[in-house]
Amino acid sequence: MTGLGRIGRLMLIGAPFLWLALFFLLPLLIVVKISLAESKIGIPPYTPLLANGSKGLEWRGTLANYVLIATDSLYLRAYLGSIGNAALATALCLVIGYPIAYAIARSPSVRRQLLLFLVIMPFWTSFLIRVYAWIAILEPQGLLNQLLIALGLVTAPLPLLNNQFSVQLGLVYSYLPFMILPLYGSLSRLDQSLVEAAADLGARPLQAFLGVILPLTLPGIAAGSLLVLIPAAGEFVIPDLLGGPGTLMIGKVLWDEFFNNRDWPVAAAVAVVLVAALALPLLAAQRFLEREHAA
Repeated sequence: MTGLGRIGRLMLIGAPFLWLALFFLLPLLIVVKISLAESKIGIPPYTPLLANGSKGLEWRGTLANYVLIATDSLYLRAYLGSIGNAALATALCLVIGYPIAYAIARSPSVRRQLLLFLVIMPFWTSFLIRVYAWIAILEPQGLLNQLLIALGLVTAPLPLLNNQFSVQLGLVYSYLPFMILPLYGSLSRLDQSLVEAAADLGARPLQAFLGVILPLTLPGIAAGSLLVLIPAAGEFVIPDLLGGPGTLMIGKVLWDEFFNNRDWPVAAAVAVVLVAALALPLLAAQRFLEREHAA
């Protein structure tokens, strides 16, 4: 390989790593740096890690913010609430999205493009506007309650807003396309001759699904679950607008620490712990996908 070709190859390989270093690793290191500082009144609202002392530059970093997170039950409940809500939303998206993705993958090619367009179409509207639309639908005098009363199914408005139900509804509605698209990718590549062979060997539809279709689409399930779980765990807009006083998620805690309390070091430590917690399922899913690909 010539020198010019080697340089071109290094640039091609190095460009993604440079992008990740500049826009992921560097911001993360800045957040870690802030999490080791102490809060102060000023600009920026935190102390430097290195400061001049009697012996020259001295290290002023502290782990007090992480100790606070570990000892204060508020943060633990916020993490558990975020992970619990995100896990439930991921499971619901999988249960709802799998039949939809399967139906799209088995539909004729002309209809398939239209169905995929309908799945992607919500992304053309602002996320905030879509959440506000659900407020108009779920409020006591909203469209859904008026419809239920008009049909005689209820006599008084149901409490559909500012509770756990509305938060889960908002999460599932917002992140369902992120589950459908990876599942559709796996199902569209599925060799239908394997399903037909299972049927020829006497397998019933449920047995063929559990023994052939489901195992072959596990990579799509893992990818879709990650695409739903990770952003849903850090969600702020949905629990803030659709949730009630009892809805405690880490996104709201981050907002309060950054903008209400102006305690950037604690907020940064909360964010670092969240990234570390979400990195575990990401690494596990990556290892699983690598094994599936090798198999």
